[in-house]
Formats: sequence, structure tokens, C-alpha cells
Amino acid sequence: MEEILFKQLQFVRDNTLKTLETITEDHADQIPEGFHNNIRWNLGHIYFVLEVFAFERNELPTKLPQEFYALFAPGTSPAEWKNAPTPTLSELTLLLQEQQGRIKTTLEGRLHEKAKNPLITKSGLNLETVGEFLNFNLFHEGVHFSTIQLYKRLLQK
Repeated sequence: MEEILFKQLQFVRDNTLKTLETITEDHADQIPEGFHNNIRWNLGHIYFVLEVFAFERNELPTKLPQEFYALFAPGTSPAEWKNAPTPTLSELTLLLQEQQGRIKTTLEGRLHEKAKNPLITKSGLNLETVGEFLNFNLFHEGVHFSTIQLYKRLLQK
């Protein structure tokens, strides 16, 4: 069962990365009318949340640049980024590409362990184990992948 979770995490990430190949820097920064964020924010947020879920919540070292908390944490928006340094699409791509390997290397064989810092999501789901956090990420990244796809279609019109 553990192997399938890592396989699914990689599948979802591969789809996110494949979509990223077709996005320009210009499109990455446009906020479609009626929306709160842009494609760059969604990509950074995907990376940020999984770093928190896989590493920070388990008191493990992260590869989370300090500025990512202000840029990509839940509730943030690129509308607030006045002169803030933002990662390029190339930088985000590299971070997203290497993240899955670090997760598998670090957490393989540990999915049953209780997380050091459990979480109840805004929707009321209780995440208590390493595996529960990683499993929930399949949903989380899928939601943001779908949003990126939507934004891409809206911006290409």
C-alpha cells in the first residue's frame, strides 16, 4: 500500500510539471478576472503545503525558503506581493521536481507514524499520521492542478 501512495504522488506531480511546461512567465503572473491568485501562486502553494505536510509537521528539515511563508501560505495572494521577490518558473520547476524524491527517501517506511504536529483541516478532516498528510496532498495538489488548468484556459482566450 505504501508504494502506491508514492506512485500516486509522483503521478500527480508529473501532471503538474507537464502543465507547467506550457505556461509562460507572463501568464504565470496574470490573475484572471474574478479570482484571487495566479498560476505562479498556485505552483508555489503546491510546493509550500507539501513541504509543511511532509517535513515541517514532522519536525524534519525543509527546503522552504523563508519568503515562501509570505508568498505562498494559505490566505496569501500575489496582490499583496508589492516588490516581494518571487521565484521564476524555472526555480519553481526545480523545487517541484526534486520534492517527491526527498519525500520518498525521507518518509518511506514511516507512513504509519504519528505526525509530530497533527492538523485538523479547515474542512474538518483530522490528519494524524505521516501517511494521512501525504494522502491528503493528493487531493490538495489535484485541486490546485485543476485551478492552474482553468487559469491557463482563461488566459489563452
